[in-house]
Amino acid sequence: MGLAGRERHKGGSPTGLRRMVRWLGAGALAVTLLACAPVFRNHGYIPAEPDLAAIEVGRDTRDTVAEKIGRPSASGLLNDVGWFYVQSRWKHYGAKAPQEIDRQVVSITFTDAGVVQNVERFGLEDGRVITLSRRVTDTNIEGVSFLRQIMGSIGRLRAEDLLDD
Repeated sequence: MGLAGRERHKGGSPTGLRRMVRWLGAGALAVTLLACAPVFRNHGYIPAEPDLAAIEVGRDTRDTVAEKIGRPSASGLLNDVGWFYVQSRWKHYGAKAPQEIDRQVVSITFTDAGVVQNVERFGLEDGRVITLSRRVTDTNIEGVSFLRQIMGSIGRLRAEDLLDD
């Protein structure tokens, strides 16, 4: 090997150095773009639609519902008339605060005897509770569901209602 061949072998060619710098730059750019990709996380649990369809209004009880879809993490606040399954989807993007992009609530209410009276699915659209599906024993729905009563009373409470005269 001549002197020119040894020099090229030791130090490398200028084009090889440029190629390596390009690869490193492309790798750094790829890592930067991947670090800024949004991350989606689900919190909570709601039963799938086929599992909810297996619940028979007027026939199933708390025990059979628990066997079919499991017990919820939240139940009725005042008198345990309902079970509530809640699931939220959050978007995390870099250093920004997480943003809730979807929320669904499944409400199963029971009679005093513990028989399923109503199965409802709610969504959160533009800050309003929207009924997505409803199955009830009666054909005429006269009352408002427990969940809708709670959500409807938010914002109607005034400070003077809480103060004694």
